[in-house]
Amino acid sequence: MKKDNQEEEELKTTDQSNENESPVNESEVFEEIIGETHKLEAEVAEAKDKYIRLYSEFENYRRRTAKEKIDTIMNATEGLMKELIPVLDDFERAQKSMETSDDVKAIKEGIDLIFNKFQKTLTSKGLKAMDSKDQVFDVELHECITQFAAGEEKKGKVVDEVEKGYYLNDKVIRYAKVVVGS
Repeated sequence: MKKDNQEEEELKTTDQSNENESPVNESEVFEEIIGETHKLEAEVAEAKDKYIRLYSEFENYRRRTAKEKIDTIMNATEGLMKELIPVLDDFERAQKSMETSDDVKAIKEGIDLIFNKFQKTLTSKGLKAMDSKDQVFDVELHECITQFAAGEEKKGKVVDEVEKGYYLNDKVIRYAKVVVGS
């Protein structure tokens, strides 16, 4: 019984000493928690600021590239047009010449020169005529307008070219309209 009383007193003393230490520990813990909270709030604010800036930069980039793309599309043909203007000028001079001149041979030569200049300009920009006549019919290059019996050696081959096909830098931009032998 004496031993039990002694243990009880020790527990009371320990409890009292813990009670005395608790307020100090609680305030330290509370201050530590508040400090940690402020630190985390600052980190969140910094991350949010970085996110908003990054998002704004991306939106500006997206708008700028969209504008550049529209400008590129609008002005894509500018170089070709600049090279075709002299050909247009030559045609205008030829028209004036045809009104006043009776020399058919000279007019024909002038038209041939303009045609050659026009063709060279288009070729320099990557346009190439497709050679289809007497070739095997290919749906990737040709559009069959009609078929007609042309004998066994012409079967499946292009017999006549109604409209030329064209490549632009090795890409078909107009299919050749052809007549195929059957």
